[in-house]
Amino acid sequence: MLKNKNVYLLPLLVLLFLSLVTTASTTIKTADAKSESSTQHLTVYIHSIETRDGQTTLTGDEIEWYEGAAADAVFAQREPESAAEIGGAPDGYYIVNDSDSLNTYTVAPDAKVAMQIYDHTGNLEELDINWNEPLTLKQFIHEFAKTDIFDLSGSPYHLTIKNGQIVSIVQQYTP
Repeated sequence: MLKNKNVYLLPLLVLLFLSLVTTASTTIKTADAKSESSTQHLTVYIHSIETRDGQTTLTGDEIEWYEGAAADAVFAQREPESAAEIGGAPDGYYIVNDSDSLNTYTVAPDAKVAMQIYDHTGNLEELDINWNEPLTLKQFIHEFAKTDIFDLSGSPYHLTIKNGQIVSIVQQYTP
């Protein structure tokens, strides 16, 4: 005799939601970035950029980047007290960085770079957002080296890696 047919519905919905969150969290963080034949997307904090003998490499700390409902779910799981207090992930995103390991990637000479905010003038008061502003790789390396007004190493970057080389670097704006 079943008193309530919906008693099994809640656990099923919870499992479905967790499955979706897990799937969403693995779409940005992918397997081995050095694979030669596929396109991959990673999000990293850039530790350094070096050019030697005409070859540019980027060393980064891979992170997991979550937005929207996925960010709220991971935030609630990892920081339940704060999530209960404020209701969701601050500013609509959440970053997980469980590893301090650094990986080095080769950057294609013609890699595309898109920036959201960086120091154009040397004046903090003039720092402003310019969505997806294109820079050459050479310009990006120059701007990344400047740390006095706005340190670009504090921003996450979405990398697209194709055939073993970074072909796109997109700065993620964080308020």
